[in-house]
Amino acid sequence: MEENIRLQAEDAFAEELKALKEQDSRPRPANWQLSPWAVVDYLMGATLPDGTEVSPKYFGKRRLIEIAVATLATDRALLLTGIPGTAKTWVSEHLAAAISGNSKRLVQGTAGMPEEALRYGWNYARLLAEGPTANALVPSPVMTAMQEGSIARVEELTRIPSDVQDALITILSEKVLPVPELNTEARAVKGFNLIATANDRDRGINELSSALRRRFNTVAMPLPETLEEEVAIVRNRVAQLGSSLELPPQAAPLEEIQRLVTIFRELRSGKTEDGRQKLKAPGSTLSTAEAISVIHSGQALAVHFGDGVVKAADIAGSLLGAVVKDPVQDRAAWEEYLETVIKSRKGWADLYDASRGLLTS
Repeated sequence: MEENIRLQAEDAFAEELKALKEQDSRPRPANWQLSPWAVVDYLMGATLPDGTEVSPKYFGKRRLIEIAVATLATDRALLLTGIPGTAKTWVSEHLAAAISGNSKRLVQGTAGMPEEALRYGWNYARLLAEGPTANALVPSPVMTAMQEGSIARVEELTRIPSDVQDALITILSEKVLPVPELNTEARAVKGFNLIATANDRDRGINELSSALRRRFNTVAMPLPETLEEEVAIVRNRVAQLGSSLELPPQAAPLEEIQRLVTIFRELRSGKTEDGRQKLKAPGSTLSTAEAISVIHSGQALAVHFGDGVVKAADIAGSLLGAVVKDPVQDRAAWEEYLETVIKSRKGWADLYDASRGLLTS
């Protein structure tokens, strides 16, 4: 039997979703699998009346998730914005899984995406043989979600060309998708809504038109507020993803995660955690998602080429790649941080030696 590297949210957390559904006595909007309250519990974590533990999927303010869920219970679409690594896609997927039981109605935005990806296309073999018929039409994930009454997801909305973005205006305002070739239209079933994500630091961003922006309620996804919160996110995701990659969670000790997250937070903010020293900030985003990636790389090195426990030398290589994207500006910022912070910090000599060795090799 083949094992998938990564399961969709509704499959990975099927038992939690089932338990929530069975014990959820609150009112549910049409075609929702759970009540809005239970959807928030699924994302934030909860202990159910029968003792079932629902694991937290999002570490942050509950109110922010409540606003997102409440938006989806109205006729407004939801736009999640923020820098890379602020869990926009993660939250989008889990919201769709909890509300519709299906997070697969997904459109991945790209710079060259055609309008058909948001509307519909055609099976050209059938089109040539039969002409434009219902059987020749190939619905987009958005059109399918409209017909099912489920949640559709659009990733990287601002990477999509502006004229293609505007194909969503009629869908979101009138809840209808015209098909003029068949002299008909697809009307949205109750339960349909759309979650879009947008990276506000991406290059090549296409601004949303004011007409389209009005159709969305925008929720800004913040970076974790505290060191402890960010460490908890990294530990949680490392354990979840590491199991599918057969990387034991104990291979990444808490102290190494804390040290890495501290570095990311300090370089990101341009000052040390105690606020006493200002730092050059590199151009890279140094997101929580990148911290998770660095730990995973360290785990792989430790498990396959070391003694099975992540050490400074296992972290240093991926850390350098995460920080130094620009070989001039970022390298200068990283070297300054090594010499002024890491070198003098108690207990960090091993990381200084490993990092300095990579820069001079």
